[in-house]
Amino acid sequence: MSNSKRITVLMGGMSSERDVSLSSAKGVVEALRSLGHTVTTLDAGADLAALVTTLAEQKPDVVFNALHGQFGEDGCIQGVLDWLGIPYTHSGVRASATAMDKAAARAVFLSAGLPVAEGKVIAIDDLAEADPMPAPYVVKPVSEGSSVGVSIVRAGSNTRHEIIKNWRYGPHALVEDFIPGKEITVGVLGDRALTVTDITPTPGAGRDFYDYDAKYTSGGSSHVLPADIDDAVSKQACAVAVAAHQALGCSGASRSDFRLDDTGPGPARLILLEVNTQPGMTATSLLPEQAAYCGISYPELCGWLVDQATCRQ
Repeated sequence: MSNSKRITVLMGGMSSERDVSLSSAKGVVEALRSLGHTVTTLDAGADLAALVTTLAEQKPDVVFNALHGQFGEDGCIQGVLDWLGIPYTHSGVRASATAMDKAAARAVFLSAGLPVAEGKVIAIDDLAEADPMPAPYVVKPVSEGSSVGVSIVRAGSNTRHEIIKNWRYGPHALVEDFIPGKEITVGVLGDRALTVTDITPTPGAGRDFYDYDAKYTSGGSSHVLPADIDDAVSKQACAVAVAAHQALGCSGASRSDFRLDDTGPGPARLILLEVNTQPGMTATSLLPEQAAYCGISYPELCGWLVDQATCRQ
């Protein structure tokens, strides 16, 4: 365990995942203080000059980045911290920006030979004209996390028009084949995959995939770990998660999300959906749950992330 440090926990922020960040930060602050660190918090608002000034006043040895979504997870705050010369947790500018841009991440995964769904980027206005691919398919914002804005379009539905009506995620969207079956996830610490979690949204809640509410509402989903799947598939998922972490150039912790199509008579098909470079650290979050399964307590996980903190100047 590291010696006592002055740590600033960046939290809140301006993205659609602000509440998640605040919840993550609360647990992180308590954990780091229990380890003997001197911890202060900083809500990263829109005033960048004020943020820089406050960081200069706090003089942290390390910044624990508990931000999620845009500004906190897309390389922006990482660039600011590199410029200031302050070591910080999780991934750097390039890995963060690439992972957050789903189209760019797809290109990296394809180049690395990792399994992804068929898909493409479209202008969101084109969705009004026709289905961009055979239904069912998934429509995703190009640069959001926590399943914000994700919708499934099924044959014969009027979902396309509802998506356009409520769309606020920029002029483009990523559309991909809908992969039936299970939703599974694998946490990675450094070069080590933790385990595989099978995620099932709670029935009767009006959701059929692991959406924002299922992720962050108590009782919104059930987690089975290790997942009750074929051992060879489990090993494949762990290997792909580590390979994706490395292909993106991630640091510290990441979490890879998959669909596992085991609905047909043939072999199960594993599809990589995305890599999260700022995995949630809330009471219902998957990474701390997997770490605990592997014998790593929540405070130990937070302490390990601090120990991995670096500046990329």
